[in-house]
Amino acid sequence: MTRAMSSGGYLVANKNAGAEASESYRTLRTNIRFSTMGRSSKILLVTSAGSKEGKTTTATNLAVSYSQENKKVLLIDGDLRHPSLQHVFPRSNKRGLTDVLSGQCGLEAAVSTTAIPNLSVLTAGTLPPNPSEILGSDRMQALLSEVAGYYDVVLIDSPAALDVSDAQILGTLSDGVVLVAHQGKVTKEQLKKVKRGMDHVNAHILGVVLNKA
Repeated sequence: MTRAMSSGGYLVANKNAGAEASESYRTLRTNIRFSTMGRSSKILLVTSAGSKEGKTTTATNLAVSYSQENKKVLLIDGDLRHPSLQHVFPRSNKRGLTDVLSGQCGLEAAVSTTAIPNLSVLTAGTLPPNPSEILGSDRMQALLSEVAGYYDVVLIDSPAALDVSDAQILGTLSDGVVLVAHQGKVTKEQLKKVKRGMDHVNAHILGVVLNKA
C-alpha cells in the first residue's frame, strides 16, 4: 500500500521535485517496479472503486514521475464517459482514443506532447454511445500492443470500477492495476468487490494507493 499526497492541483509531482508530494509518487513508482519484478509492467491501469477518489490525480502524477526518470510515457484517457485529461493538460478533445479506434484519424495525429519532457497524452476523443464495446474491441488490444512497442510506460486512466464494466475490460488488457482508495469514503466491502471483479477477469491488482490520508 502506498500513501498518495496532493497539494491542491493535479500535477503536484511536476511543481517541486523535492516536495513531499512529489516524493510520494516516486515511492509509488518504486513500489510498482518491485511488485512487478519478473513480469511485464509496461501497460498500467489506474482505477478506483467509486468516482472522485483521486485516480486521475494519481495517474497523471505517476506519469510525470515516470517521465522524470527519462522514460518515454504515454498517458491515455480510458474514461469514455466522463474524460478529464483534456482539462489536466489543456487541449482539444476533438481527436483522441475513440477517433483512432474508429479510423477517423491516425494515432500520430491524436497523440500530443506536453510541456513535460518525455510525457505524451492521448485524450478520450469523441464520446461514443458504446464505451464498453469500444474498449473491449480487437482494435483497442492492437492499439495497446502498438504503443507498448513505442513507449516505455503506458498509463491508462479509467472510470470507477464499480460504476461500469470498463475498468475490468481495461484490466484484462493491462499488465497491472493500481487501485486508488479514498480514505474515509470507500468501504472495505467496496474494495473487496473490486478485487473480486478483477480476479474474475484475471486482471492483476498490483496494490492500493491510499489517497487523502
